[in-house]
Amino acid sequence: MKTLFAAAALCLFAQGAFAQSSPVGLWKTIDDDGKTEKSLVRITENNGVLTGTIEKIFDAGKQDSKCDKCADDRKDKPVIGMQIIRGVKQDNDDKLHWVGGEILDPNNGKTYKTRLKPVEGGKKLEMRGYIGFLYRTQVWQRVE
Repeated sequence: MKTLFAAAALCLFAQGAFAQSSPVGLWKTIDDDGKTEKSLVRITENNGVLTGTIEKIFDAGKQDSKCDKCADDRKDKPVIGMQIIRGVKQDNDDKLHWVGGEILDPNNGKTYKTRLKPVEGGKKLEMRGYIGFLYRTQVWQRVE
């Protein structure tokens, strides 16, 4: 009986740890300089696929900005409420990474392949956008 209880407790602990290692949640985006707070992005999951939507922009002068440089269905749409992360799935070989999708930079309208990796027990998220072997990484902070 003790063993059964210990196994159940271990399973519950593992589920809680996995939930924190998921990118699902609300994130404060931090610019490449590591200091400038840019926006809040909510990452959600539907049938194993992650998407991320901008909920807030911190720069008061950009509240009404539109993605005039976008080349797809987001062209001339408001940045607040815009889906900037699409099609990301958990890596089958490395369960700590989410890959295979894209991220949009609404400032220049460009999309990049992306890789998400929760770090520090899910308190932070390494957001990597890349083209070929060139990449840039931002570290976002979990809000909720």
